[in-house]
Amino acid sequence: MEKGKASAGKEEDMEEQRRGRRLSGYRQDYVVFDLETTGLSPVTDAIIEISAVKVRGGKVTDSFSTLVNPGRKIPAAASRVNGITDRMVADAPCLKEALERFLPFIRGEILVGHNIHSFDMKFLDQAVREFYKKELDNDYIDTLFMARSCLKELDHHRLVDVAACFHISTEGAHRALSDCMMNQKCFEEMGKRMAAAPQKQSVGKCPRCGGELVKRNGRYGPFYGCGNYPLCRYTRNA
Repeated sequence: MEKGKASAGKEEDMEEQRRGRRLSGYRQDYVVFDLETTGLSPVTDAIIEISAVKVRGGKVTDSFSTLVNPGRKIPAAASRVNGITDRMVADAPCLKEALERFLPFIRGEILVGHNIHSFDMKFLDQAVREFYKKELDNDYIDTLFMARSCLKELDHHRLVDVAACFHISTEGAHRALSDCMMNQKCFEEMGKRMAAAPQKQSVGKCPRCGGELVKRNGRYGPFYGCGNYPLCRYTRNA
């Protein structure tokens, strides 16, 4: 094989295998998604519900929702949180069948969700690697980071706390589609608040978490800090 063609092939493979990055800020076009699971571990627990809403220009244009049969009993503790029982998922598709419908829905989209950096993205990435032997390449925005940045007056930043701050109904919380609809409204409200706030000058990406680096003034002079502070405390000299 010619060297040029080999290099091109490697570049294509690298692009195909690129893992999605966590973004910051607001976008008008995106997909909010949420998962319900049997527990907290993406390795030992299973997805039992997948829901998403597609947004264009800040408006919901389409939705997706399915229960998933995990092929095992759902722990009582999980059912107490999300209300999903073994009987409800008995005739639901298995995870691979659900993904065959869900992945085309999110293809090429920026994903939005609450605490997805630490939870939902890990479950989804684990499933994509298991069934398709590749990385999940969607970039994503975690509204938990966003809430901590622009709603500093809140003591807690759970989705229901953010919704309450904006007087958004929390009815149906902990079911995937209800959480998607709730979070879509929260994301839009936080986007408005961010647009109205004084803009900090971005100077690049944080090497630790991928957030925006912004220039700040500290006790000892100016420095560059991660916009996801306090969750990420990366700094470097200006």
